[in-house]
Amino acid sequence: MAAKTTRAVGVDIGGTGIKGGIVDLDKGTLISDRVKVATPEGAKPQDVLTAVEEVLGTLGISDDKIPLGVAFPAIVKNGRTLSAANVSHDWIGFEAEKFFEDGLGRDIHFANDADVAGVAEVRYGAAQGREGVTLLTTLGTGIGTALIYNGVLIPNTELGHLQRAGHKRDAEAYAAYSAMERENLDWEQWTKRLQWYYDYLEFLFSPDLFVVGGGVSKHSDEFLPLLSLKTPIVPAVHRNNAGIIGAAALAAD
Repeated sequence: MAAKTTRAVGVDIGGTGIKGGIVDLDKGTLISDRVKVATPEGAKPQDVLTAVEEVLGTLGISDDKIPLGVAFPAIVKNGRTLSAANVSHDWIGFEAEKFFEDGLGRDIHFANDADVAGVAEVRYGAAQGREGVTLLTTLGTGIGTALIYNGVLIPNTELGHLQRAGHKRDAEAYAAYSAMERENLDWEQWTKRLQWYYDYLEFLFSPDLFVVGGGVSKHSDEFLPLLSLKTPIVPAVHRNNAGIIGAAALAAD
């Protein structure tokens, strides 16, 4: 029997930065520095591949002996990206997993960025050991979501794009953290928008737990206590490292 893999590499591709690290799969923690490079302007496939190669080179990963997972801000089905959030439209309908495998000369596991963050929180974080429906939301430039039932991921939910009745803007345009920054909202004003959003998610899914991720989760004491929900809502444990950790974990499966 082959020895159990105890570490893997995760790379998290975002609209502004590409982050990577080596992950201890038993603990769900980084055992390397977190390497970050800027996402190339325009975020076209070849430029993003070059940036990922830079991240792997900095980490000292030069072969396929260690599993590699890549998280990406798009709907991902059978290795193909079907949408493009804050990256080039060249990714829409693109054979992304094969493109990275050919470019890197190795197998990878390729998945949606919010989905892998949800996996990280279920296996190693705020949702560990929780039964029922867990709904992770990442509040940042947009709103990413991961829907998990009894530890099993239901991929590509894209609930940041729920529509508001009578309005042209969808949920993420109205209630993402970027909306707070763009419109100079204070915590209370922004939380009123989050209240609408989480009320809507409660109505649709009757979840057992909300987990709030993204960089703003480090300020959770500023806005989570202002929400009035039936569902427990807690900050993510792994915050901006969740994509790296979840991608690595899925790669090792």
